[in-house]
Amino acid sequence: MSEYLTPQLRLAGGVDPVGPNLYSAELSAMFNVVEHPNGGYLHAVLASGALAAGVDAGAKQLDVTGITTNYMVAPKPGPVEIHTTVRKIGRSASFVHAEMHQDGVVNCEALATLGFLEDSPKIRYEGAAAFEVAPRDQCVRAPMPDAPNLLRVVDVELDPAYSKWWHGETTDWAEVRGWIRLADGDMNWNAWSLHFASDVMPPSVFPIGSSGWVPTLQLTSYVRRKPQSEWLKVRQWSQVIADNVIDERCDIFDDEGLVATASQLAIARF
Repeated sequence: MSEYLTPQLRLAGGVDPVGPNLYSAELSAMFNVVEHPNGGYLHAVLASGALAAGVDAGAKQLDVTGITTNYMVAPKPGPVEIHTTVRKIGRSASFVHAEMHQDGVVNCEALATLGFLEDSPKIRYEGAAAFEVAPRDQCVRAPMPDAPNLLRVVDVELDPAYSKWWHGETTDWAEVRGWIRLADGDMNWNAWSLHFASDVMPPSVFPIGSSGWVPTLQLTSYVRRKPQSEWLKVRQWSQVIADNVIDERCDIFDDEGLVATASQLAIARF
């Protein structure tokens, strides 16, 4: 099992080799939201399988720098198999396809890009706009008594201006902002846990009146560098909502700047 993961995530998101291009994993209920595994968690488990397959095939890259996951069927906590196909082993990047199987059904599939990440890469240009988030001592602290299991392995502190829905109020903008930190005994973020973080924040449609589970159809995340701070600042917002399908974006910053971005298609219920 990979030492690449933090303690709790190592157990919940690692994979073990079973055979050629085949790996096993155990989905943990600690990452459930409304009885379903969180989409970012599944995204990261597939990243584990893709990285393991790439390294086993000779890839020199040790980071998943980008991954797109399609979600067909929500799996249950418990054992799954990760079937992989190495598309290319390259010098700058390698590409691996991964499928998650449970009880003979393909639940989700992903195409991952393996690359190299630096702690402090040379930034030639950065177009992502900086955003303001209320200081943590002014934020709404989670978990709350009825919080999903997911919020027991990640600390989430929400900007009160963007979290009025916690108190039954709605706003005119579909956006949430706040701070996140790993709460599993190791506060150090890495590329793997950033892919998980790309779907940690509450859905951006909650402030405008959506309720219940917001299932993800497709999630893409890119990691640009390794975070240098324990707490990360996150902005997640809806680009457009049409026929209850959300085009949602997410920017993740550490104390020095942008570390990861994500986009997803999901279904909202109003």
